[in-house]
Amino acid sequence: MQLSQEDRITPQEKSSGTNGLAIIAIAAVVLISAGGYYYLSGDDKSEDPQIIAPVIVPDPIPEEPLETEAILPEPEPEIVEPVPVQLPEVEPVPEVEPLPALADSDAYIRQKAIDIADGMAIEPMMIEDNVVRQFVVFVDNLAQGELARKVSPLKAPNNSFTVSEIANKTYVDPDSYHRYDLYADFLASLNEEELAKSYKEMTPLLGEAFSELGYNDTSFDERMQQAIAIMLDAPIIEQPIELDGVSVNYQFVDPNLEALPNAQKLMIRTGPENSRKIKSVLRRLQKHLN
Repeated sequence: MQLSQEDRITPQEKSSGTNGLAIIAIAAVVLISAGGYYYLSGDDKSEDPQIIAPVIVPDPIPEEPLETEAILPEPEPEIVEPVPVQLPEVEPVPEVEPLPALADSDAYIRQKAIDIADGMAIEPMMIEDNVVRQFVVFVDNLAQGELARKVSPLKAPNNSFTVSEIANKTYVDPDSYHRYDLYADFLASLNEEELAKSYKEMTPLLGEAFSELGYNDTSFDERMQQAIAIMLDAPIIEQPIELDGVSVNYQFVDPNLEALPNAQKLMIRTGPENSRKIKSVLRRLQKHLN
């Protein structure tokens, strides 16, 4: 089919229309995407096309921040000063001196006795050899009411026993009681707590010496308690004590006194005042040992 001259469009006109449509399409997309609007006034068939004013899209106005309650800063925590705690003072534990061997314990025991005596002249009364062994044997006999003079841990008094003759009768001379003043005063001056402490420190040595005697059914502590009980049971005699016999063979005329164990007779010969002092010490020591 052959087109007429009127139906043909020149290449220049075709190109111009195509470019215009493309620009309008691009502008529409941009305007729509930006939220703009455009209006056409008059009839589309109007010969004079209406000029569309360019739509100016204002810059977006920043949104006002929503009013919120004022955020107050958190209060700083109150600083509480710590209250110092007063801890009880702990006294340092004194070091315990190691015990020597039983065979080498004489110097140790003598020094212990001197320390306990606290200035009293105890050295002249003490034996020098096998102190622990002899003390254990003496206590063992004492618990049975007997006196083992040859193994006494203390030396006998230097002064001799004396008597008084009154009306052809023989009595214990009261001055004889003073022979034991030093021993009784020494015991009475002791701190029973220190005495009990020292006794317990020496318990291993005492127990070893006691085991040498062959006992299997009792301990030295029990033997010591028995010896203390024997001495506490001795009577205290206030009135003059009549004797019968001569020299070392003196006997008590009172049969009840003569029937007492030899250990209790020794307590009587120390005199009433010394007996009270010695018994007081023994009771306190007995309490600590219990």
